[in-house]
Amino acid sequence: MWMARAALLAAVAGSLLPRPGVAQLPQQAAPDLEKGDIAVALDRTAYLAGEPAQLAVRLTIEDGWHTNSYEPTYDYLIATEIDVEAPPDWPAPETPRYPPGEMKRFDFAPTAISVYEGEIFIRTVLPTAAGAAAGTYPIRTNVTYQACDDKMCLAPVTTPATVGLTIADGGEVANPEFFAAATTTGGRGSQLGGAGRGFLWFVLLGFLGGLILNAMPCVLPVLSLKVFGLMKSAEGGRRALTTGSLATAAGIILSFLLLAGAAIGARAGGVAVGWGIQFQEPLFVGALAVVILLFTLNMWGLFEVHLPGSLAKVGSSGPSEGLAGHLVTGFFATLMATPCSAPFLGTALGFALTQDSGTTAAMFGAIGTGMASPYLLLAAFPAAGRVLPRPGPWMATFRVVMGFLLAATLVWLLFVMSGLVSAPRVAFFEIGLLAVALAIWLASRSQRGRPARRLAGIAAAALTVVAVSTVAAGRSEAGPSTIGVAPEDRLIAWQPFDRDRAEQLATAGSYVFVDVTADWCFTCKINETLFLETEEVAGAFEQHGVIAMRADWTRRDDSISRYLADFGRYGIPFYVLYRPDREPHVFSELISKSAILDLLGD
Repeated sequence: MWMARAALLAAVAGSLLPRPGVAQLPQQAAPDLEKGDIAVALDRTAYLAGEPAQLAVRLTIEDGWHTNSYEPTYDYLIATEIDVEAPPDWPAPETPRYPPGEMKRFDFAPTAISVYEGEIFIRTVLPTAAGAAAGTYPIRTNVTYQACDDKMCLAPVTTPATVGLTIADGGEVANPEFFAAATTTGGRGSQLGGAGRGFLWFVLLGFLGGLILNAMPCVLPVLSLKVFGLMKSAEGGRRALTTGSLATAAGIILSFLLLAGAAIGARAGGVAVGWGIQFQEPLFVGALAVVILLFTLNMWGLFEVHLPGSLAKVGSSGPSEGLAGHLVTGFFATLMATPCSAPFLGTALGFALTQDSGTTAAMFGAIGTGMASPYLLLAAFPAAGRVLPRPGPWMATFRVVMGFLLAATLVWLLFVMSGLVSAPRVAFFEIGLLAVALAIWLASRSQRGRPARRLAGIAAAALTVVAVSTVAAGRSEAGPSTIGVAPEDRLIAWQPFDRDRAEQLATAGSYVFVDVTADWCFTCKINETLFLETEEVAGAFEQHGVIAMRADWTRRDDSISRYLADFGRYGIPFYVLYRPDREPHVFSELISKSAILDLLGD
């Protein structure tokens, strides 16, 4: 303990020394004390008045030295922390988010202590004033830390640094290297092991995540549709099978590139981005429900889509047949994949959404290529199509069965809708869907070219617009979320998510398990039924005193979006276990009972 007392005396002596001036990069003001370089960055070149700014501080610690973490193991150790000073009359910055320390042993301490080594990132959100005039405002930061090696500790230092925040139109994404590292974090900002790996590593993760998406439950109804289309293509021989597979792959990859463009545009406009967040919008869910209805009716043979003569050479009739149909099915498969998050996909998306536009597009392209790879493989080796059943009269029955699978997807979408708008609007929407189906059936009973057929088609289109507009206008009428409320039939007593309380409970010595879920996340529901709401997990939670919290991301919630981003995740399901005196543990998207039980028993 004599080294601990020496460190304390050094801290007192250090308080009598003159403070260094404005930070320079690299630091040279006090070489005997400064063992770290400080850099401060903002995530955009300019902001609109009232728009929140992301600020990151990078502390690069010299080799052979370390600093105490934000939460030192012993009270007499000096914590690493930052203080951010906003301009007068601006809202106060949010509490900074620090990485958890690494537990290491040193000669001067009887047990392992929590320290930082190498390069760390500390992040905070700085709200700008709603009435701020155009111009550049100084944002001052003070970084306090104490450098130690394995034998001694220097006096603590406080290093100031200033960055200019510009209020103006037309801001662009800036300093992606700061925020890629700062957001691929666990807990309060810890870097993941893969954060320092190269671009090709993340491309590989994206490819694998996209490939696994094909096995996720969200995509299975579309795969059944795809199998039917490929069997129809096989009737035309190897060439038809090859072109059909390539068209499907092109539809998937192109749709992922469109998603990348939408994410880049939303990010440039200061809008939160995430995987599957379009299902938080009633307009999107309503429109997709209508598309599912049309596919279902088509599979049941109630109507066919007849292409104009100029397109007849490209694809045959029906949205699931022909070259054009294969392309549409590729788009459709991507849309249905977005509510699911597969293993590796979360890490890849976390990297993709924090990089420059080119890297973001490349990463989405890698994910799309992974999802399209089975069709690309079939196109390269069309002989593999022999595993497909031979076409025959049985396909008429198979087509009807596939229609019922799509109808089940429609039921799921209506369930999602019930969490976004009020019950009366959902009921009106369902009546509208029935009316659309009736109009299409009447059109199918009329001869082509007859006025009654055209009138029925116009009525179906008008009813579609009215039904979708009704739910789109009712977003604010949805009732309160009940996801975090534990009904009597639940094995686990879930509490509504409260980030500050979760972190406080973990600091006080309790285990806290957080589940971020949504009504539209099909994988979340499967995980909940098979792995979470089980007697084994519930018993382990009770045995170890685990406090279970559930966050509802069914509707847009920027605080949950930021929470996910702090862990480098932009999609759900998301599970994290806060542990006393240890960094939070983030589970895989496909959680298992053994993963939870083993961690609690560790």
